Amino acid sequence: MKALGVVLIVLGVLALAYGGFTYTHQKKVIDLGPIQASKKETNTVPLPPILGVVAVIGGGVLLFIGKK
Repeated sequence: MKALGVVLIVLGVLALAYGGFTYTHQKKVIDLGPIQASKKETNTVPLPPILGVVAVIGGGVLLFIGKK
């Protein structure tokens, strides 16, 4: 319980600090036999601040319950 609480607190703080994450993937644009062209696309996934707050509070509750 304590370990899960600490993990939730850390993830919640990271979610509040960064506000989301970005990932990159390649998309094939042209494929004509031996001729190929691809394009890198970058997408951002925003994380709402309430998610970080809930994770921090949930982790605190798990730490409190784990002490009893």
